[in-house]
Amino acid sequence: MSVLLIALFSLVLLLALLGAAGVFTWGERRLLGFLQERLGPNRVGPFGFLQWVADTLKLLTKEDAPPAGADLAAYRLAPALAAFPMLAGFGVVAFAPRLVISDLDVGVLFVMGMLALTVWALVLGAWGSRNRYAMLGGLRAAAQMLAYESFLGLSLMGCVLLAGSFRMGDIVAAQEGGLWFILLQPLGAALFFLAGLAAAHRLPFDLQESEQDLVAGFMTEYSGMSFALFFLGEYLAILLVAALFTTLFLGGWAGPILPGPVWFGLKIAAISVVFVWLRAALPRPRYDQLISFAWKVALPLALLNLLVTAWIAVGRAA
Repeated sequence: MSVLLIALFSLVLLLALLGAAGVFTWGERRLLGFLQERLGPNRVGPFGFLQWVADTLKLLTKEDAPPAGADLAAYRLAPALAAFPMLAGFGVVAFAPRLVISDLDVGVLFVMGMLALTVWALVLGAWGSRNRYAMLGGLRAAAQMLAYESFLGLSLMGCVLLAGSFRMGDIVAAQEGGLWFILLQPLGAALFFLAGLAAAHRLPFDLQESEQDLVAGFMTEYSGMSFALFFLGEYLAILLVAALFTTLFLGGWAGPILPGPVWFGLKIAAISVVFVWLRAALPRPRYDQLISFAWKVALPLALLNLLVTAWIAVGRAA
């Protein structure tokens, strides 16, 4: 791609992601209403579709005042760190052959790094707020990140071994004309999905902001556009995890009849629906149960899956 085409594609992708995150908030609320036998948004626009526009305008005009005694630098930086790394992560996602901003050799690792940066936003927001509830939420976020990042990377290494590359396009190409990796790596897919839920801070892995004991956790002192940036980062993280799952385990853009980008979008949408369904269906576990599961169950299973996959891959090569 030329520099002009890259800039144009980046702008279109940015606007599309911002719009998709807004529409996702409406879709989630409508789906939650259906699953929980209530109406959901249904007043602003047809089927309440313009509710996300009204909420955006409200947040843009709402007062955003830091609390007394706040660390202003950390307080202001945290919301930006929640959203911008997620936008950067989409820069290496291959939506179709040659439809990618930067086809990095280490694209998977780059996305993993961007997902890991979100914990900095949570800890900085907690520290900068000078609020006990926020600080407890930040500490929970840091401990959860250490626990679930430990097997997030291991769970996808089976796909990397089978494809022989960290490049997004190579991983999709390795699944074309054959089995999707979700059939070859069912355990890895399940573990990656669980770790992706934790990386996106979605229920039941949202104990760093659980309202029943921490008010709003690390976001307790935030309002207005700063509050909106945290939520934008969360919804973009869901879409980024879904895009990475699609690439690694569902054959990326592969599919009959429809164009590749359409198949890619449909798969992301299906995974996002599962995220919402789990939010409606599952209660929050205790925090010690959450951390114990990561270290004592998920991490050993991820290591076992990687060991078996490596043994098979080496045996084939020999």
